[in-house]
Amino acid sequence: MKQTVLSSASQPLLRPLLIGFAGIAALTASSYVSVFMYPVPMTLQTLAVLLVGALLGPRLGMATVLAWLSLSLAGAPVLAGGKAGLMAFTGPTAGYLASFPLVAFAAGFLPKHDTLAGHGARLAGFFALHAVILFAGWIWLSTLIGPDAAFATGVAPFLIGALIKSGLATAIFAAVPRKAG
Repeated sequence: MKQTVLSSASQPLLRPLLIGFAGIAALTASSYVSVFMYPVPMTLQTLAVLLVGALLGPRLGMATVLAWLSLSLAGAPVLAGGKAGLMAFTGPTAGYLASFPLVAFAAGFLPKHDTLAGHGARLAGFFALHAVILFAGWIWLSTLIGPDAAFATGVAPFLIGALIKSGLATAIFAAVPRKAG
């Protein structure tokens, strides 16, 4: 029996690809954990976007989110409710989706150290990035249903969830083993 060994040239590329695929899987799974609300469902997508960025770093985190959104644009049912295609990027959730790559990139710069100050700064950063997502969603949704209705249906119901998901992201980040340095 012949054993196949990956060449040393392919190994540096394989690890980021596998990590990226795991990130896409996590983002997709987070889309299916959903509470129906109209016009925007409540999901765990923002939690996953923040963690992908924070754990993978700015470039790989953003690239992973962009790959996930590209799959949706190509027709794969990876978004909330199995949405895919151009409709997902022109409908009520388009503003939120548009902010995800930038938020994942920014999350990659949050503090990594496991001190009380580091955890506090990460919690504040995660909540601020949730605010960016909600603001982007509100801006787009305002063009569809008006600013007051957009705030009432696309921001206000998500504020407590943003705080809870920020705390959860902080706890998960602290629990995930990372390389020293």
